[in-house]
Amino acid sequence: MVSLLNAYYNNLQGYYSTDFPDKPEKMYDFINGAPNNISVDTQPAIGTQVSILEHGWAVQVIFQDTGTVGTEKHPIHLHGFSFYLLGTGLGNYNSSTALLNLYDPPYRNTVGVPVGRWAVIRFRADNPGMWFMHCHLEVHTTWGLSMAFLGKNEKGKMQNLPPPPPDLPLC
Repeated sequence: MVSLLNAYYNNLQGYYSTDFPDKPEKMYDFINGAPNNISVDTQPAIGTQVSILEHGWAVQVIFQDTGTVGTEKHPIHLHGFSFYLLGTGLGNYNSSTALLNLYDPPYRNTVGVPVGRWAVIRFRADNPGMWFMHCHLEVHTTWGLSMAFLGKNEKGKMQNLPPPPPDLPLC
C-alpha cells in the first residue's frame, strides 16, 4: 500500500488522478432535489482524485448540504490548513445573494455544515503536501464525503515539502 503523499513525493503513477472537479458535476436543486429523487443520480464518483493547489493561491470552497444520504449536520475538517469561515446560509448557495463576512471572519480548521444549508471557507495554499479534507462522521468518509488537496511546492526552502524521514514506517 502506498500513501498519496508518498506517491506524490516519489512521482509514482496510478495511485491518484488530478482531475477532482472544481464544481458539482451535476447541478440540481440540492435542497429539494435530494434525497431519494430517482431523476437525480447522487452517487459519488468512484476513484482517487485530488485537487491541485498552486503555492500561494487563495482557495475558496463552498460546502452545500444536500441531505442525499440522510439529513444531518456535517462537521467538515481540513488537515494542513486553517481557514476563514466567510459565511453560512439556508437553502441552495447563491453567490449573488450570499452574505459573506470579508471583514473579520472566524479562523477555523473545522466547520459544521448544517442540514439544508451551505458554508463558505477561504484559505491560502501555503503549505505544500497532500492534505485530507473530510466529514468527521467517519462513516460519511466511506460514503465519499472526503477529498485531498495537493499543495504544490514553491522555490523557497520553507515552501517545499521536505523528504520523508529515513525511518518512516511503510504502510
